[in-house]
Amino acid sequence: MSMNDAARAFVTVFPAELPDKTMVATIVLVARYHRPVWVWVGAAGAFAVHVVVAVAAGSAIGLLPDAVVGAVVTVMFAVGAAVLLRAARSAEPDVIDDDAAGAVASIGATVAGSFGLVVVAEWGDLTQLATASLAAESGAPFATAVGAWLALISVAAIAAVFGRQLVARVPIHRVNYIGAAVFAALAVWAVVDVVRS
Repeated sequence: MSMNDAARAFVTVFPAELPDKTMVATIVLVARYHRPVWVWVGAAGAFAVHVVVAVAAGSAIGLLPDAVVGAVVTVMFAVGAAVLLRAARSAEPDVIDDDAAGAVASIGATVAGSFGLVVVAEWGDLTQLATASLAAESGAPFATAVGAWLALISVAAIAAVFGRQLVARVPIHRVNYIGAAVFAALAVWAVVDVVRS
């Protein structure tokens, strides 16, 4: 396994996922179920599904000629940067409803509910596209999958444990700007790789 490709996937996906809807959804799920560990387990399972699909798609893209792969990867990262930049400019504070708290749900219901919500909410998400792009470009699908999955479950863990405090203290639009900068840098890097080829 290439540690460089895993680290690159982690560094790309982590800042893109922080301001994502999944972080807010995880906070809401913890408030609803009162079982942060089991919410995280459900989210981690959903992220595993997403990473497998993304890496499979990226591996298929990787079979195309190098110039085409470079162009596709560049466009995907540029679109990602634009989406995050737009989100940063229009960010509004998310409101978490504390009155949604009810009875503690069973572990099975918590895991299933969290898995279901995250697997649907994340389908075709920016981080899934980024993972596919990295898998296509690197030619190291397993390392990319591991790095992306670790980034996703790390954000879910942060949201489950510290989500309310993080949203209160760190403006999401700042995190979006950081993510946009990372994606823009990766788009430039992809262009340079295409030009060198």
